[in-house]
Amino acid sequence: MIIKDLAAKIRAQREKRGLKQQDLANALHVSPQAVSKWERGENAPDIAVLAPLARLLGVSTDWLLAAHEGPRDIFEATVFASSVSGAYERSLDMRARDFAIWANGLFYQLTEMTLRFDGVPIKYMGDRYLCFFSGTRHRERALETAVQAKEVISDDIKVGLSSGEIYLGSVGHPDYARPDIMGEVVNIAFLTMEWAEKNAASGLAVTSTVLDDVEEAPAVGGKKRVKFLGLDRPVLVYELKPQTTNDD
Repeated sequence: MIIKDLAAKIRAQREKRGLKQQDLANALHVSPQAVSKWERGENAPDIAVLAPLARLLGVSTDWLLAAHEGPRDIFEATVFASSVSGAYERSLDMRARDFAIWANGLFYQLTEMTLRFDGVPIKYMGDRYLCFFSGTRHRERALETAVQAKEVISDDIKVGLSSGEIYLGSVGHPDYARPDIMGEVVNIAFLTMEWAEKNAASGLAVTSTVLDDVEEAPAVGGKKRVKFLGLDRPVLVYELKPQTTNDD
C-alpha cells in the first residue's frame, strides 16, 4: 500500500481513540519520534510492530495494510488501579483548591512513573488512578511500576493489578470523548486494589494472572481465593512484598 495512506490511517485511528503519540510509543516500546514519522509518512512501522499497533488502534493488520476488515478493540494487557489511604479524610480537612493541588501532585508522580515503564495513563478519579501496560513484558512492567510507586511516591498508595483482555475505546459524547478501558479485568483490578486496602499490609495485591509467565516476579506474601461481589468465581489474589532496605 502507499505509505501516505498508512500514515493517514494510523493518525486518524489514534485520534479517534483519544490517544497521544506518546501513548502509542510507550505501549509499543518505540520512540515518540518514530510514531511521528509514521504519521507523517516518512517511515513505516516495522513488521514486528504491526500486530500490537493494530490492537491498540482497534483494527486488524489487514485493515492497516488496506484489506477490508472491521475494527478490533480487544487485546491483552495488565491493568493498574491505585488509590491513597486517608484521601477522603484529607479532602474533608482541606479546602477544595488545596486538595486539588495535592491530588495533582500525586497524579503527576504516578503518571511519570507509568511513562517510565512504558504504560498508558487512562484517567484520574478523586484519589484513584487507572492505567494499563501492553506489549512486551507488560506484566513485569506493571509490577515494577507498582513496587516503585509504593517505594518512591508514597507508602499510602494502594495498588491492584490484573491481567487479561481489555477493551480500549473512546467513551462519551463525540465532542468530549476520552479514551477508556473496560472489561472484567479492569473491574477485577479495582476490586483487587480495594482488597489490598483492607487485607494487604504492603498495600499491593495482584491476581494470579499477573504472575503467569513472569520470570522475575517480586516477592509475594500470602495468597487467598477471594469471592468478589458480582463475579461468579473466586479470584486468586497475592500480596506483593516489596524489598526493604532494613537488614534486620
